[in-house]
Amino acid sequence: MINRLIKNEKDYEKALFRVEQLMDAEPGTAKMDELELLTALVKMYEDQHYPINPPDPIEAIKFRMDQLGLTRKDMVPYIGTKSKVSEILNGKRPLTLAMMRSLNKNLGISAEVLLKEPGAGFPNEMQELEWHRFPVVEMAKRCWIPKVDDVKEKAEELMRGFIAQAGGPEMVSVAFFRQGKGARYNSKMDPYALTAWCIRVLTLTRKNPLKNKYVKGSLKLSALQEVARLSYFENGSLLAREYLEKQGIHLIVVPHLPKTYLDGAAMLLPDGTPVIGMTLRHDRIDNFWFCLLHELAHVAKHLSTAKRIIVDDLDLRGHDPEIEDKIENEADEMTRNGLIPKKVWDKKPMGGKAIAAEVYALAKKLKIHPAIIAGRIRFEHNNFRLLSRYIGSKQVRKHFPESCSISVK
Repeated sequence: MINRLIKNEKDYEKALFRVEQLMDAEPGTAKMDELELLTALVKMYEDQHYPINPPDPIEAIKFRMDQLGLTRKDMVPYIGTKSKVSEILNGKRPLTLAMMRSLNKNLGISAEVLLKEPGAGFPNEMQELEWHRFPVVEMAKRCWIPKVDDVKEKAEELMRGFIAQAGGPEMVSVAFFRQGKGARYNSKMDPYALTAWCIRVLTLTRKNPLKNKYVKGSLKLSALQEVARLSYFENGSLLAREYLEKQGIHLIVVPHLPKTYLDGAAMLLPDGTPVIGMTLRHDRIDNFWFCLLHELAHVAKHLSTAKRIIVDDLDLRGHDPEIEDKIENEADEMTRNGLIPKKVWDKKPMGGKAIAAEVYALAKKLKIHPAIIAGRIRFEHNNFRLLSRYIGSKQVRKHFPESCSISVK
């Protein structure tokens, strides 16, 4: 009787011979107990030394086609065009998750066979998402996702990998991106492009964790004024990022995607860390500092577990004051006072037709960049031809170059 682990072929052959002798054993007898033990030992040995590989997915599809009497033309509804069916069955094109789900649902081919992984199942469908609507072609150009053939067809696989880089579905749920659509949310904005941009921002926060923890309530008006004074320096935007990181606040610059109509966003991570995302789509010094302080004002006043993201198209500012919502008005007021103290501006330090000398004089007095003052004059007079030479066009983006070195591999 064999009552120990089978360790070699000789023991294996003996066990098989003995199993054959015991096949007629009666239940409840010592021989049946021996048969059950030997059967378990044989299975353990075979699992280790003779593993059965799952069938090839393409062979499984062909086998199922033969069973059901299906032609290649019949496979079009499950795989796609005739050319795709031909390429799949000839091994020239890989199956996508969408194809696999269709074959599983309609032809009954198991997920573990299609995925070539014993016991595997398909990932949750996330039915609220239409994967093909993500701007994957543009994302691949920017090295956010791998550059592959048929990028649109593989949108789900690519986007799942992209989402995983940001922390997974729980980190970037669709509900997360449906919050905060206030008066500065452009009605023409593509929600899938916006979601992709937000995920990219979140991915970069994970790649660059902060050493310091943000203290809720620590961001006061005086802190915004301190940030604004960094504009006085040539590399003020970089100094601002360094300052905010020390306060436990991310400042991430990611150029906007087409159809996002986006200047910036304030986000709150699950651990309470604030994130300021900016696009620099206008690449002007006045726009950078107003947008930065505006998002910081949202961090100070409005972000919460109930409102974890607020996005802003600042081109909408002032266009329809009647529909401006409360939080945007509050953020604007705190921003204005953070850039130029109210008591200073209320004294009307410049005449109705401000000249460059006056702008520079006030900027020197307040220790801020003159573009901030020029930008406010232009906005309040609704005349964007004024002082156009002093708003710092094309002077910010150069400090935040994009690189594929931070791409998702």
